[in-house]
Amino acid sequence: MSSAPLYDEINILLRVSKGDESAFNKLFEHYRTRLYGYMLKITKSPQISEEIVMDVFVKLWIGRELLPDVQQFEKFLHKVAYYKAIDFLRMASRQARLQEAYIERMEREPEKRADELLIDAESRKLIREAIHRLPPQRKLIYTLSREEGLTHHQIAEALNLSPNTVKNSIVSATRSISDFLRKNNAGKAALSFLLL
Repeated sequence: MSSAPLYDEINILLRVSKGDESAFNKLFEHYRTRLYGYMLKITKSPQISEEIVMDVFVKLWIGRELLPDVQQFEKFLHKVAYYKAIDFLRMASRQARLQEAYIERMEREPEKRADELLIDAESRKLIREAIHRLPPQRKLIYTLSREEGLTHHQIAEALNLSPNTVKNSIVSATRSISDFLRKNNAGKAALSFLLL
């Protein structure tokens, strides 16, 4: 595979942002192998590297509306993958401690009743719907923060935004989600999710 940038990358990113799957496939095929090699150097695991590459491209497709705003796409791609790899390595190093803490918690807490589990499932569904309703950029920033665990600085750097813009977006997203949950009579469990 050539190490040259993708021919007419700006046009391809624009097409991807409008939902053109053939342009997305071209982007994927052009960068997949290089990104995989980069991840392999960091994770030392073929399976984890492949998983991260796939996850990065899934996230790109989900947030595709923002792709025309990305400057230096390959650098952006590597940055997103790097942060995902670092998160994985941190998680792996804590895995034994997390398993011990989980087992200890399960031993301390009685089992939840079926109706409590149902409430949790309904709360999760409302939370997902509230996040889905956010404007594209706000949704991407919120997801990178809450689901991917990136810091405001990391998100700002990856998306070429100021940390203040990222902070304001997360505050606005949290407020929107909170309002949606209240309007839909979500329980305390759902609202407490926003504090995590």
